[in-house]
Amino acid sequence: MFAVHSDQAPKAIGPYQQAIWAGATLFLSGQLGLNPQTGLLCDGVEKQTQQAFANIEAILNAASLELSNIVKITIFVKDLQDFAIVNTVMQSLFDSRGIRYPARSCVEVARLPKDGLVEIRAIAYRHE
Repeated sequence: MFAVHSDQAPKAIGPYQQAIWAGATLFLSGQLGLNPQTGLLCDGVEKQTQQAFANIEAILNAASLELSNIVKITIFVKDLQDFAIVNTVMQSLFDSRGIRYPARSCVEVARLPKDGLVEIRAIAYRHE
């Protein structure tokens, strides 16, 4: 196992890695809608979701992977009423690139780090 790091994604805000390889599988830590340059959350759930996916993509790129390598996504939202917005962002991103949808779960949580509105974690697989 070894870690993956991208300067194009926010630094870890705790004792963890942005991602860890285990064989051909890359486990990404949850990504908030944090701007990696400022360290601040973007405004609103739509922009936070877009930024979280941008952060995921930066980490994937550092591992020589793409969004199409994602096999599972877990989405945490502060308010399940926002799920339609999150879903639209994800659908638009994947559809615009012709990427098949991965397996996915979504759960409402009481609170996220830095009082974020959405956090997304992913599992990707390097096709041999």
